[in-house]
Amino acid sequence: MSISNRFRDIAKDVAAFRVKLKESDASAEQGARVVKKANKGLQEWVEPVGEIPRMRLEYELTPILMKAHDSLDKARLIFEEVEGLDAEADEAWELQQKIYRLLNDL
Repeated sequence: MSISNRFRDIAKDVAAFRVKLKESDASAEQGARVVKKANKGLQEWVEPVGEIPRMRLEYELTPILMKAHDSLDKARLIFEEVEGLDAEADEAWELQQKIYRLLNDL
């Protein structure tokens, strides 16, 4: 799978996670705001990522992926602090791992 397609898959997964959090209870609200930030940063690049020349992918995508990773890490820590949000913390961790693997492949 190409880097661009993997990036789009991650953006789609983060967007789905955000929607899931919006529909959950109020205890996840603070973490949901942080996930929203990660989602916004990724969504801005869903279309343009396919137009980036392969030689510039690392340079262009690394800062975006790092910001999303940091935001998801903050959200995960928030979810871990609140009782009953272990599933959300696990999902945030899985998304972080996807981003990490993509960064390693860049």
